[in-house]
Amino acid sequence: MNTFKSLLIAIPISLLFGFCTSSGRIIQSKSNATKALKDYYKDYFPIGVAVTPRMLHGEDSALIVTQFNSLTAENAMKMGPIHPRESDYYWKDADSIAAFAKKHSMRLRGHNLCWHAQAPSWMFKNEKGDTVSKEVLLQRLKDHITTVVKRYKDYIYGWDVVNEAIDDRDSVFYRYSAWYKICGEEFIAKAFEYAHAADPKAVLFYNDYNTENPKKREKIYQMVKKLKEAGIPIHGVGLQGHWSINNPSKEELEKSIQMFSSLGLQVQVTELDVSVYAGRQGGQLIQGQRRDTATGFTAAMEEPQREKYKMIFGILRQNKNKITGVTFWNLSDRYTWLDGRGRKNYPLLFDVNRKSKKVYWDVVNF
Repeated sequence: MNTFKSLLIAIPISLLFGFCTSSGRIIQSKSNATKALKDYYKDYFPIGVAVTPRMLHGEDSALIVTQFNSLTAENAMKMGPIHPRESDYYWKDADSIAAFAKKHSMRLRGHNLCWHAQAPSWMFKNEKGDTVSKEVLLQRLKDHITTVVKRYKDYIYGWDVVNEAIDDRDSVFYRYSAWYKICGEEFIAKAFEYAHAADPKAVLFYNDYNTENPKKREKIYQMVKKLKEAGIPIHGVGLQGHWSINNPSKEELEKSIQMFSSLGLQVQVTELDVSVYAGRQGGQLIQGQRRDTATGFTAAMEEPQREKYKMIFGILRQNKNKITGVTFWNLSDRYTWLDGRGRKNYPLLFDVNRKSKKVYWDVVNF
């Protein structure tokens, strides 16, 4: 036996794959320490993140590529930014995200094709400034969806086709948006038909927030059920996942996944963050709140957030046969859309310095 082999036999096996303390407890090996979110969840579902073009360089870029295997454009593919004028498309930002995803072999979700917010005003008006007819608006919607979906059909596997069409008020079914005022509910089905015609392979989602609110959830369920029964090409429901330390409950989340998947639809969490403040965060910014820049990320914020994330991912793992993707809405606490609500929020797994928070380890240690 040569000297090298005898040395190997003499070394405890624990030291070959990790570090051992004096008490014999094995410390996590270096190879395990380098595992990322996407690695821990490779047998469950893709883990995505919403990005902006400026995040595709430097430290943000490194964190994206290391931790995630799916991307969503936070704003660059929305109707207003990508189609600011009827005869003018702005492709640069969206193209850069699509190219980045392809370069790094990442899945790409399209977000979104039809929404009441960030829709350009020209879409609803004629050259005289009068409201257009239903026929004109539907043709404009078709032209927009066809052009955008065809451009990215070799990059994007699925689209949020219609976003937030259901009203938050219990007594009102559809949101009274410009789309609805002019077209009634017909624009919803038409949007899915246009997207499917442009890319028959794309997975098509209805996407909304507060999908765990029982009354809003029931309206969404009835709408997507009606679409399915009418033969409209809808394939999934996106639970936005703008949640908080006290919302949703375990029972609400489980019920939402069960209800939508019972229709034969995929379920994805499309815009995940957990606010350190209580309440239903929804999808809307609240204007006029006092900006509080003095409060940092405190233990009082951290503990309930950790518990909520543990609950959420426990439920998602249990339903891995129904969940086909989870996407965080923004990368780190350095910048999040929730900061626009009037106070600094810390809703993600990475801190303001892009380092893993304790909650990161709660999510991956299972």
